Amino acid sequence: MSQLSDVVIDCSKPAALARFWAAALDGYEVAPYDEGELERLRKMGIEDPEDDPFVLVMNTSGTGPRLFFQQVPEGKVVKNRLHLALAAANRMAEVQRLISLGARTVEEKSEGGNTWTNMEDPEGNEFCVSQA
Repeated sequence: MSQLSDVVIDCSKPAALARFWAAALDGYEVAPYDEGELERLRKMGIEDPEDDPFVLVMNTSGTGPRLFFQQVPEGKVVKNRLHLALAAANRMAEVQRLISLGARTVEEKSEGGNTWTNMEDPEGNEFCVSQA
């Protein structure tokens, strides 16, 4: 039996997108850079963590999957085959908060008494927000 440990997200600017998702999700933060991580960057010829091609966002409680952002050369072309689904106590307030962080609303949908908002993160990756 397997357990989900990481959700890997391709992007062009891992550090910026990692900060967005760390701010978007309750209990998540960008993993700190210790000396070992800084040495990993130096071996790649990178001096600034902002240029790290692989950035980890962790759940501070140690539960739930980690988000791993990896730099890829190509941009997003088509709809995601997988997206994150967020639940919020106040969906509309959360949508506004996410917009203030850099997300964009795509559409609002309702089906079977459920309403959710389809959104895109700053790099165009789809996700949705529903009422908890």
